[in-house]
Amino acid sequence: GLTGAFHYGLQISIINSPAEYIQSFIRETWLKRYGSSPSAEMVTLMWSFIVSIYSIGGLLGSSSAGYLSVRFGRKKTMLLANIPALLGAALMGLSRLCGSFEMIIAGRLFSGVCGGLAQNVHIMFAGECAPQNLRGLIAITASTSIAVGKFVGFALGLREVLGVEALWPILLTANAVPVLVQCLTLPFFPDSPRYLLIDRKDKEGCI
Repeated sequence: GLTGAFHYGLQISIINSPAEYIQSFIRETWLKRYGSSPSAEMVTLMWSFIVSIYSIGGLLGSSSAGYLSVRFGRKKTMLLANIPALLGAALMGLSRLCGSFEMIIAGRLFSGVCGGLAQNVHIMFAGECAPQNLRGLIAITASTSIAVGKFVGFALGLREVLGVEALWPILLTANAVPVLVQCLTLPFFPDSPRYLLIDRKDKEGCI
């Protein structure tokens, strides 16, 4: 769950670093397709869409969190949230190779779905699993992970790291790292006792 929050913070900040390179990529792609340069307004519109589509994905993910967490359980839902995250990272990473800025838009949408879903389910899962005396401390781990994710995103976006024109597709796929960590570690965690007792009627498993 912490990796989901980290992913959310990372995606919020990381898109700001390669802004000029992505806008240049939009101009180049448009010129190759249509034989003319796009207007400044069109480039701004496409860039605004790339930035804002993440929030729309987050809204979709948040809206489905309640249903999915009951249908599949908290742990499985967080594992399912990794699917759109990995798909989004792949789309954004391959966008320049395929000559498609639409892939960045789609990738940001899928990443937003993961962020919205994982954020809500993480808080639910952590709160239900934590001992009563640690519940408050565990609840703030989401905010801490978002802050760390933002910091890492800004750090990776520095020109001395990945914030250069040749490496911006790799920068956009950096969110796949915390997702892979979650895929490898989360299966070893127990499911929520509350989910097992109330939704699955599994009293023995809950205990």
